[in-house]
Amino acid sequence: MGCSRLALRCVAMLVLLGGCATTHPAELFQLSEESPRHRAMQTRVFETANKKELLSAAAAVLQDVGFEVEESVTDVGFLRAAKERSAREYGQEIGRVIMLFVTFLYVGLPTDLQQKIAATVITRPLDPEGSRHEVRIMFYRIVWKGAGHVYDQTIPPGKQRMEMIRDPLLYQQFFVKLSKSVFLEAHTI
Repeated sequence: MGCSRLALRCVAMLVLLGGCATTHPAELFQLSEESPRHRAMQTRVFETANKKELLSAAAAVLQDVGFEVEESVTDVGFLRAAKERSAREYGQEIGRVIMLFVTFLYVGLPTDLQQKIAATVITRPLDPEGSRHEVRIMFYRIVWKGAGHVYDQTIPPGKQRMEMIRDPLLYQQFFVKLSKSVFLEAHTI
């Protein structure tokens, strides 16, 4: 008798939980018209058979520009690096001063305080021999906001935002440096 009650309770829970399922609008999973352009900006093909050297070269390029490698899994071709910087912008500070003069009182307008810029590198072979590899890098940043107070990473999640960095020049510069680094590593220079 105890087993049948337990089974009935489990079935009732499953029915209740099934009613809580949410559906997502179809457009949520649609790619934007700009997605292929962004992917092309983030991706290059390298003629090399050594994926470990390719990932090592990517790590070296990122370290040269101030990133610290946080995670690297060479077997699957994955690398994540990040660096922290101030996110204060000149325009935000001017806006705060203007509001001070207009309202004659200090208004704690939210300003960007600190940011963590991160890069994720993914490599994958394009042919069965592994002589060509695709490298994709994505730069993004997390920005913490505050009302002009001292930076505090304990600011609640509603006070931060994450955004992709879509500056084509940044991606171009990375791939130019990576091409040179791959060449140097391949020739042990």
